[in-house]
Amino acid sequence: MNRFLQIFKVPDLRKKVIIVAFLLLVFRLMAAVPIPGVNFEQLRNLFASNQLFSFFNLFSGGTLDNLSIAMLGVGPYITATIIMQLLMMIFPSIKEMYYEGGATGRAKFNRYSRYLTIPLAALQSYGFLNLLLSQGALNPLSGFEMFRNVVIIAAGSMVLTWLGELITEQKIGNGTSMIIFAGIISSLPTAVRNAIASYTPSAIPTYAAFIILAVLVIAGVVFITEGERKVPVAYSKRIRGNRVYGGVSTYLPLKVNQAGVIPIIFAISILLFPQFLAQISAIVSPDLSLKLQELVARFLGNQTIYGAVYFLLVIVFTYFYTSITFDPKEIAQNLQRSGGFIPGIRPGEPSSQFISKVTNRITLFGSIFLGVIAVLPIVVQGLTGFQQLTIGGTALLIVVSVALETMKQLESQLVMREYEGF
Repeated sequence: MNRFLQIFKVPDLRKKVIIVAFLLLVFRLMAAVPIPGVNFEQLRNLFASNQLFSFFNLFSGGTLDNLSIAMLGVGPYITATIIMQLLMMIFPSIKEMYYEGGATGRAKFNRYSRYLTIPLAALQSYGFLNLLLSQGALNPLSGFEMFRNVVIIAAGSMVLTWLGELITEQKIGNGTSMIIFAGIISSLPTAVRNAIASYTPSAIPTYAAFIILAVLVIAGVVFITEGERKVPVAYSKRIRGNRVYGGVSTYLPLKVNQAGVIPIIFAISILLFPQFLAQISAIVSPDLSLKLQELVARFLGNQTIYGAVYFLLVIVFTYFYTSITFDPKEIAQNLQRSGGFIPGIRPGEPSSQFISKVTNRITLFGSIFLGVIAVLPIVVQGLTGFQQLTIGGTALLIVVSVALETMKQLESQLVMREYEGF
């Protein structure tokens, strides 16, 4: 507790924590403001009977259960980021801008992602409103009312994107992940209340299984997140004047899971993308949109196919995001410039290949673990019929990962200011 209170002893760090808390409070206030024309009784029935909408609500950060002005959450921005990163792999000029342009290049990349977020948010909000109208969760809308709601929802998504960037700038956590984290945490009191209200003696094994899974997920995520492969590094001796530099041995820490919680968020985004396409097809043909939405619901209702695709997407995005954020060639070049080398490995390209090989191996283990944790609740749901385990497993994975990342950021801020870490 005393170590935690150290955060508030540093004026600059205390200010950052207060700013982040205020921005998250603004997000929750936006989540409480519904759009006009909501049929709340039908909306509750829709959420109770459709797992897809519960998944949407989780991904939006808890903003969908009352059709708030921020109902899309940061989903459009995440989709735009995925598209930009895919384009970066296709077009070398975008990759060059991101990696070689320094802070300016990354700022330009993020600006393009925000530009792309605007049309995606508008299209997704229009399609989603049509879906809700077809399910009776919204009262009939005129053309002007539809346009007004599309503008309100798209603007709400852009405001959340801006809030996420303001949180990221405080350097105590990823803003997008923290918004989703705050939405999940805000739903915990309701989940606990519902669990207590629905308690029966016959459900004790189910509750026990859920608690055991929760403990295992938390322990596993902490273990994998903290796990690292220590690659030994030695520095050659250099003499400058009367001083001798180097001649020491250290190690290069390679994280088992370099990507953190981002692969889970990306995988959920891709799983929701077919639903997004089905929604926006209402612009061309409402009947076609309803048929496509029925096909998507049938796909998501097949737990075997859905779980397999979810598992593979987590693995793919773990490798994808690691390749984007971790460059073995750059690490090898930095080692060579500073006079460091890996014992038994020549500097330069051989070191780069060695680091890449080690990274691929440990990333395989980390990605499989994340995939198993992600689909394990689905397997348990199929065996027990307890639907909340599916949502709870994914939510728990995100909460634990974001909490660990935030704690690390805070600890680095404390250490930088010569305070003892957590």
